[in-house]
Amino acid sequence: MSRIGKKPVDLPSGVEAKVSGQTIEVKGPKGTRSFTATDDVTLAVEDNAVTVTPRGKSKRARQQWGMSRTMVANAVEGVTNGFKKELEINGVGYRAQMQGTTLKLSLGLSHEVNFEVPQGVTVTAPKQTQIIVEGIDEQQVGQVAANIREWRKPEPYKGKGIKYLDEYIFRKEGKKK
Repeated sequence: MSRIGKKPVDLPSGVEAKVSGQTIEVKGPKGTRSFTATDDVTLAVEDNAVTVTPRGKSKRARQQWGMSRTMVANAVEGVTNGFKKELEINGVGYRAQMQGTTLKLSLGLSHEVNFEVPQGVTVTAPKQTQIIVEGIDEQQVGQVAANIREWRKPEPYKGKGIKYLDEYIFRKEGKKK
């Protein structure tokens, strides 16, 4: 039995959900998100909360139960508060700045990296060594942050590169003479 799936997803004030078939559409102050569940679960909106119940007792139905409830909860969280990933740049001469919808990164390469920000995501660079990625879709925010980090992952000797703000870089000791 799914302990996550049993708990209904509460809808805060200002958020409304509409179910049509297997698709749920959640509208809130930050925008609209929709999620299409598989045929193994049933979605219902009752008493200002969304409930997800499995159809049958098959293994697949029980797997989809918890996952579908989490996806609905993420949609509600996204249209209410949104999601945010913070990146930090470490290294001499490494910097970032926004120009329109392009993030310009100087990362010690022979050229400047121009990263085009996709629709639905907001990227800001309040400081030259800080990047903030925000949006209502958790998967898209995480993917954009990972794509930015991919340009220069942190290395273990000096810690230079782009890292998540809460990430710990395991440091190695250099060669001894």
